[in-house]
Amino acid sequence: MWNVLKWVLAALAAGFIGQFGKSFALRLIDRRRRAKAREAMSDVLTPTQDSAEVRLEEARIEAAAKIAKKRAKAEAKRVKKSANSEEKRDG
Repeated sequence: MWNVLKWVLAALAAGFIGQFGKSFALRLIDRRRRAKAREAMSDVLTPTQDSAEVRLEEARIEAAAKIAKKRAKAEAKRVKKSANSEEKRDG
């Protein structure tokens, strides 16, 4: 009985350690990937640009993309509405 219990506890302990080892390894990999990405971004940026300026520029680009998307959607609605009104007149 004790021999079986000892093996069961050893297997549970190994699984516990293995799971935390896997999580730790994934965290290290993610940290290294982020560091490389930061390093690559710092190589791209000029020394006069700081992170606030970069974030502001990214926000401007995102806002411009949203506005363009809304305009395209409104134009598609307008075209669809005019097509529907022509069908009603013809139909």
